[in-house]
Amino acid sequence: MSEFLIYLEIGLRHVLDINAYDHILFLVALTVPYAFKDWKKVLILVSVFTLGHTLALFLSVFEIVTIKASLVEFLIPITIFCTAVYNLFTAGKSAKKENISVTGFITLFFGIIHGLGFSNYFKSILGGSAGDKMLPLLEFALGIELAQIIVVLIVLIISFIVQNFFRNSKRDWILIVSSIIIGVIIPMLIESEIWK
Repeated sequence: MSEFLIYLEIGLRHVLDINAYDHILFLVALTVPYAFKDWKKVLILVSVFTLGHTLALFLSVFEIVTIKASLVEFLIPITIFCTAVYNLFTAGKSAKKENISVTGFITLFFGIIHGLGFSNYFKSILGGSAGDKMLPLLEFALGIELAQIIVVLIVLIISFIVQNFFRNSKRDWILIVSSIIIGVIIPMLIESEIWK
């Protein structure tokens, strides 16, 4: 298998790994307020998240930024929790028609946090000089982006089915999904190593 495919697959697996479902939970929380007609906004947000994720990996791999792993592992569920709570307060309102720049900035910041969470593992699979790290980083970022688009597409399809065939209102759907995400995240926050 070519090196390109190896790092692309690592990026795909990073997002789609069911055992590391925090990334999927964040994407679900980010996507659930949107519908297919909003696909451009969702694609922009996902790409901004990937940009933040890749920027964090770049800063970490080249040892420009180092952050305590336990702090990052605590901040990741915080980002998911904040996104889901935001959904609860804006469900059924016209908040999703706002300027995407605010949501985009927050998504970029959350992408940086999530990228820092993966940086130690990514550094361990990389070797060689700084110049040897840039191409694998970009290949990995492409894998992340593809996986995120897959997750977003699945969420949009399920949302469409639930709202159109099962006749759940968009507001109820957002409230249900966001509440489930909060229910999953609270134990992660309570069990965080930061409290030990």
